[in-house]
Amino acid sequence: MDLRTKLKSTGLLQVIGNTPMIRIQSLSQIAGTDIFMKCEHLNPGGTIKDRPALHMVVEAIAKGILKPGMKIVEGTAGNTGIGLALVGQALGHKVIVVMPKGMAIEKHKVLNLYGAEIVETDAVPYSDERHFFKVGRQIGQSDPNYWWANQFDNPDNYLSHYLTSAPEMYEQMEGKIDAVVVASGSGGTAAGVSKYMKEKNPKIQIVVPDPVGSGIVNYFNHGNFDSDGKYTMTEGVGITRLVENYKHIHQDRCYTIDDQKLTQLAMFVREKEGLVMGMSSMLNLAGAFSTALRMGKGKRVVTFMCDGGERAMSKMYNPEFLVEKGIDGSLVSEKEITEIYRAL
Repeated sequence: MDLRTKLKSTGLLQVIGNTPMIRIQSLSQIAGTDIFMKCEHLNPGGTIKDRPALHMVVEAIAKGILKPGMKIVEGTAGNTGIGLALVGQALGHKVIVVMPKGMAIEKHKVLNLYGAEIVETDAVPYSDERHFFKVGRQIGQSDPNYWWANQFDNPDNYLSHYLTSAPEMYEQMEGKIDAVVVASGSGGTAAGVSKYMKEKNPKIQIVVPDPVGSGIVNYFNHGNFDSDGKYTMTEGVGITRLVENYKHIHQDRCYTIDDQKLTQLAMFVREKEGLVMGMSSMLNLAGAFSTALRMGKGKRVVTFMCDGGERAMSKMYNPEFLVEKGIDGSLVSEKEITEIYRAL
């Protein structure tokens, strides 16, 4: 057994990946097109970010970059930090997570459970030196006993999805895929999955739904990342600068979906199917539903349930938070949700 295989077979780490696919019944019936989600919330850390966390750490150890006793440092909105904390704990490395203020309290609690040290920064634009990425990089490069994971520019991020997430999805769907919907944060999932799918079949459409506050749509349409950077609901999704992983994304369509529409869909699928998902998952599902309506009947659209609803309880599923942000959390009818998403 080589070192990489041995490390990935350690304890809980051996059950990262190989997640099932489920069909979203209510929305598939409305659209006349099958919508499938890959259940990444079933990874031990609760999100799709376990995959890049594992791959980045294992590759760093195998290459001799991350040595015994060194600490792992990362700037993150939370989920990558949780994945790194889980992997680090299993392999004997402490983790320092640098996060912007305002992230869901649930993420803080999980990070504490895995023994991570949390450093909070002001929630400021990337141009500000207090930005969580810049503070994380400064800390990560300040001590020879620290390893700066750098998910945004580390190619092992996107390669984790190119080597695992995408092949699993393609095989589970027996190659019968018309569109893949994948929101982008660090760019890793979108890059790895889109690269793999386009190599398998160039006709597969890659759709990147974007939250309010991100600059991806502007980059896709005009070549720059102009954005106010003001997120309300989503965390860890959206980009306001060109990161290395994003350069590998092959996308055919990109558009913004606002918090009101995400919340309406979240309440609809909770009522119809008992599906309670995180904010990243809802952005993916919203993109998949609008794509299915746009493509017409008889197609197959796939996406990722990348996090669970337990990490959105203080925001998307919190009536007080919704009122504070001016978002209507009431349930809409099937006709209304269809009209809303057909217009995207």
